[in-house]
Amino acid sequence: MIDYLDIIRIIAISFIITLILGPITIPLLRRLKVGQSIRAEGPKSHIKKSGTPTMGGLMFLIAAIITSLTSGIVNQDLIILIFATLGFGAIGFIDDFIKVVLKRNLGLRAYQKLLGQIFIAVILVIYQTRTASEGTEVIVPFLNNFYLDLGIIYLPFIVFVVVGTVNSVNLTDGLDGLATGVTLIVLSFFSLVALKMGYSTVTVFSAALAGGCLGFLKYNSHPAKVFMGDTGSLALGGAIAAISIIMKIPLILPIVGGIYFAETLSVILQVLSFKLTGKRIFKMSPLHHHYELSGWKETKVVTVFWLATVGLCLVGLLALRYYI
Repeated sequence: MIDYLDIIRIIAISFIITLILGPITIPLLRRLKVGQSIRAEGPKSHIKKSGTPTMGGLMFLIAAIITSLTSGIVNQDLIILIFATLGFGAIGFIDDFIKVVLKRNLGLRAYQKLLGQIFIAVILVIYQTRTASEGTEVIVPFLNNFYLDLGIIYLPFIVFVVVGTVNSVNLTDGLDGLATGVTLIVLSFFSLVALKMGYSTVTVFSAALAGGCLGFLKYNSHPAKVFMGDTGSLALGGAIAAISIIMKIPLILPIVGGIYFAETLSVILQVLSFKLTGKRIFKMSPLHHHYELSGWKETKVVTVFWLATVGLCLVGLLALRYYI
């Protein structure tokens, strides 16, 4: 059985591996000239970040996988979690490679990324419906022992959740340490909930990836020495989505991942408002840029969003109190 000491040990191992990988990976990325291009229309304060190595998400992915596979718990659930994480990470890696190595600014086309994401999401649905008891059921937060059987709409629902989560995490990755810190908190939440609900494999994997994110903050916090790139952000989104699906709690994502969805909603509202009225709601989207242009320092935006995520995860614990 996994206990709290095991979680701490797993986090520590993944954390240390990521720290060790930093001095190896970052100089290598520099030599390969894998530098981030900064959008001209973005905040002017970000121009100085141009050329910062990207694709650093490889660091915490390697650490998390090594830690998980050596934990002593290797089963179907762990394999599907790694598959989802690396599958989405591979889409991001290809996109990053095309943009920063081949110097083709557009990277993968939107439809190519979407098709890849849908394919992986469908694999997750097939796995869950064939291996879990009542595989089309999801837990309804705040209600006591209430499982909602989605039946035939489970497939489109999960595909929507997965694709939405993955791209929401990607949009959140716009400030030094923002997506890393928010996701560290969310993964810690999932690790605790998985422990209480008896999902040992999910506990191990969540803790390992949380430890990797913690180690990555050493290099990704302001001023960032490396960015995770789409390689890291898509992988983290895929991992979070897969974790929630295996535990039957995808409905908790809009709560604990509230920052992700606020970022996405800000983009949607901005586009709709401009197309319908010719006016913008925010100074710039995603949401973190709005606060930057409103006079907040980058570090303040990141800290406030981290604290908001802590609060949202506490609400998430309250929402699942009947199950933990």
